[in-house]
Amino acid sequence: MNDTTQYGWEIIRFDGDSFSKEKEEIATEFPLTIMLNGEEFATVVCTPTDIEELLIGILASEGVIRYTDEINTLHVDKQLGFAYVEIDKPLTEVQHEHSKRFIGSCCGKSRQFYFKSDVKTAKTIASRLSITVDQCYDLMKQLQIQSEQFQRTGGVHNTALCTPNKIFSIRTDIGRHNALDKIYGQILQDKIPLHDKLIAFSGRISSEVLLKISKIGVGILISKSAPTDLALKLANDLGITTIGFVRGNKMNVYTHPYRIFEVN
Repeated sequence: MNDTTQYGWEIIRFDGDSFSKEKEEIATEFPLTIMLNGEEFATVVCTPTDIEELLIGILASEGVIRYTDEINTLHVDKQLGFAYVEIDKPLTEVQHEHSKRFIGSCCGKSRQFYFKSDVKTAKTIASRLSITVDQCYDLMKQLQIQSEQFQRTGGVHNTALCTPNKIFSIRTDIGRHNALDKIYGQILQDKIPLHDKLIAFSGRISSEVLLKISKIGVGILISKSAPTDLALKLANDLGITTIGFVRGNKMNVYTHPYRIFEVN
């Protein structure tokens, strides 16, 4: 077993009426409890890779920190499934609630506290970046080609930080929100400039995903999946170009099409 997958799970595979016994690679699901200034903050169900980036992205997305230099110490104990983070401000200053909260690997109400900091962390995007239709198709093809863990397991999501011409980096997780947080953490940790960047994404564009894009600060999101109505309303308000169902040579542009060259 490695950090991302468990290989050798015995299955019975059916093909019509015939079957065979095989071994299959399965995506790893890992619960990680975040201790913030000595108090339990949340439990994240995630893929145990790029954990420091994940933690930084979560804390930034929730408005706990703005920059990585606000973190005094960060230690991950994979064996016990705990992450210990010390920040340079009292928890009362980040309006921390002492009740235990759960962050699931999926979406919706399992993310019980994601609305609390949106007012102060979501921002309107004024990006001048543009992209062609063909570049959108090509970036999604690149994302699919480079998504090796998905090809092996079918059980993970991928987020890519891109320029219009190529993929800059990819982060993978069983949770689509976690994959976005890992990219956000990388951006903050490495101080990556965003004037020429966009996000390519494998998952559904929910309102929470759209808000994370706003917090990250990019103006273009392309996904192979569908958006929700609330996500599109937010995208309209926040100035984000939202492109869905990017599959083969087809795609839908939902909001702010002026950033797409071939659209007038």
